[in-house]
Amino acid sequence: MTTAPHPTARYWPLVLAATAMLMITMGVRQSMGLFVAPIGRSTGLGIAQISFALAIGQFVWGAVQPVFGAIADQRGPGRVLVAGGILLAAGMVLAPTLPSEWGLLLTLGVLSAAGAGAGSFSILIGATARQMPAEKRSMAAGVINAGGSFGQFVFAPLVQAVISAAGWAAAMWTLAASALMTLPLAWPLRRRADDAPQAVTPSAPGIGLREQLRIAVRDRSYWMLHLGFFTCGVHIAFLVTHLPSEIALCGLPASVSAVSLALIGLFNVAGSLTAGWLGQRWRMKYLLAAMYASRAVMIAIYLVSPPTPLTFFIFSAGLGLTWLATVPPTAGLVGKLFGPRYLGTLFGLTLLSHQLGGFFGAWVGGLVLERFGDYSWMWYADMVLALLAAAANLPIREAVPALVRPQTQTEPT
Repeated sequence: MTTAPHPTARYWPLVLAATAMLMITMGVRQSMGLFVAPIGRSTGLGIAQISFALAIGQFVWGAVQPVFGAIADQRGPGRVLVAGGILLAAGMVLAPTLPSEWGLLLTLGVLSAAGAGAGSFSILIGATARQMPAEKRSMAAGVINAGGSFGQFVFAPLVQAVISAAGWAAAMWTLAASALMTLPLAWPLRRRADDAPQAVTPSAPGIGLREQLRIAVRDRSYWMLHLGFFTCGVHIAFLVTHLPSEIALCGLPASVSAVSLALIGLFNVAGSLTAGWLGQRWRMKYLLAAMYASRAVMIAIYLVSPPTPLTFFIFSAGLGLTWLATVPPTAGLVGKLFGPRYLGTLFGLTLLSHQLGGFFGAWVGGLVLERFGDYSWMWYADMVLALLAAAANLPIREAVPALVRPQTQTEPT
């Protein structure tokens, strides 16, 4: 006996809870670049040392997601989300009390990054996707992803204001208090995969996680998604870590950095919602290819533009349209290829590739600045990687979206 599909009034509250949680965890994470200069002035640490701690954080954030995703797939996401909120708050609280290279590695590189990873895309999208009809998942992923972008819009100016008024330690403690607000949001998302209605979870009966992983690692399309998302991680981590330093090199005030990061978040709300909507109608591999290629174009335009506040605001708005808008189509493709049953684990592994790229984007950016005195070589590398990512997505196996598929066309191409 099958159950009727969930009415909108039942599954959208889950999406809103996941959206609010991602708004907090991503808002905290994407504000870390604003701390680089204040921490350096306060502790005497160099930008390469601080960048390395944040680069470790990028890697840890990705590395924990398949682990936490597997736990959430097997035992339910509730406990994972609560543990994540506590770890994120602990890292923020302890960072000002351990202002050394090793202290930052522990607090910002491990504790807070692991906590944010436990409350991030793979767990949240997986927790909602398995309880929703297939035709609604792309849009739901877009809404959840927009929450993370809106968090960046809200938190970046708030963090900069607190840093300016009371110092970076007070800003860290403010973020810790915000992280604790995720704990009650875990309650509506606590259901296990086995409790989800079978009408919306069409995974193969009896298949285990190990067998699903064996199927995934033999799939070329899955590896192409990993390659494209690795490049996305390089872009995101480099910019969120080093854009404030790039702006400072141009002789512009810290307020320009805060507004620029906020604009990235604000415009990605529109980008994420649009990507989620288009993913129901267009092939998601083409959406991803177009977004990656557009980044190369925008970086090229930025490099030949004058270093004024308006240039950074326009650049940030343009980047914001694709910033994390790659998440809904990437998660949607993983769901299309393998179903929603183990989406938390499989998309978590894809996010691990993203964060391997993030590690290099954050760390190498600092090394390039110390070696050459500016970020020119990183911008050139970003353009090349963006074009490679666009090309990597084109051969991905994907069927025509169900909303526009003719009755006779069923084969993926």
